[in-house]
Amino acid sequence: MAAAMAMSNAVLCEPKDFPVLKNDTFLRAARGQQTQHVPVWCMRQAGRYLPEFKEYRAGKDFFDTCRSPEACCELTLQPLRRFDFDASIIFSDILVVPQAMGLEVQMVPGKGPTFPDPLKDPEDLQRLKTEVDVKKELDYVFKAITLTRHKIEGKVPLIGFTGAPWTLMAYMIEGGGSKTQSKAKAWLYRHPAASHMLLKRLTDVVVDYLLGQAAAGAQALQVFDSNAGFLGPQEFKEFSLPYLRDIARRVKDRLKETGQDLPMIVFAKDAHYALEDLSQSYYEVVSLDWTIDPRSARERTGGSVSLQGNMDPCALYAPKERISEVVQKMLEGFGTQRYVANLGHGLYPDMDPAAVGAFVDAVHQHSRRMNGDGGDKLQ
Repeated sequence: MAAAMAMSNAVLCEPKDFPVLKNDTFLRAARGQQTQHVPVWCMRQAGRYLPEFKEYRAGKDFFDTCRSPEACCELTLQPLRRFDFDASIIFSDILVVPQAMGLEVQMVPGKGPTFPDPLKDPEDLQRLKTEVDVKKELDYVFKAITLTRHKIEGKVPLIGFTGAPWTLMAYMIEGGGSKTQSKAKAWLYRHPAASHMLLKRLTDVVVDYLLGQAAAGAQALQVFDSNAGFLGPQEFKEFSLPYLRDIARRVKDRLKETGQDLPMIVFAKDAHYALEDLSQSYYEVVSLDWTIDPRSARERTGGSVSLQGNMDPCALYAPKERISEVVQKMLEGFGTQRYVANLGHGLYPDMDPAAVGAFVDAVHQHSRRMNGDGGDKLQ
């Protein structure tokens, strides 16, 4: 019995012989293929709005949880037991990358992520590791992905993710969240060469990190540029966009060498001015926040990419009937093909799980009806 158990656990640790995928709707939509209904998932779908999440994490340090493959697997699976999501996203955090590069990050209750000793000037770049062994430093994420791929039993695809270089740089300089990102932006104006040096180093680590996630079993990859909107159009084109493109291009080139083809998603929050550029950045999917009109987004991207988003998370505070109305209007704007329904940002801790269920059900019901009525067909 013990030998059989040990063999079973060993199998779950190997990134091979995964269960057959039963629901590929999300992957089909991401690749621009026909779907019978609009797939839906939520950013932060594994989160504090779930009572079971809070119970499981009670008394545990946040990053200790992130470093436990078993904990990350359990938290990733929790929302799938409640809701009919079409995709899952591994439970982790974008700030594991700065940690891997040598910076300390703590999750302070009531304050959020905090860097006790952030980067203050270009000389501080010397504190970062010159070479980052991603396989060694972030192996716990890869193990969590592999374990989850086995435990999810092919129910839905598993998404891996990372923070974008500019967003990670901002955290590393600000020392945490910021309403202005003024310290980080000051670097861009005062120390452009050092800024590019840091962004390039972050890009190199992110590329290896995403490739490691793909090798571990991730079936799609999302890059979160959550702080993109703090940059103006010119600064975004200089300090964010080139690195976003470089990540997608390099990851795809390397994946082709191993015969892999994973759809990639870019989410540059509040960077609506860059929508055309983002749609030509080697990502299959551009994820949108709620400040962009769906029809306008379709027109501006010219059908070159699939779109994801973009319901205002606060709409989930509405009654079930109102949520259904908002979803219907959103689907009418985006259409039901080449589209993944999501929120314009993550779920908030005080949201009612029943509202999330209403959102998921409304997406499925309205999109099936629209497709059944002879609605959208791929052009």
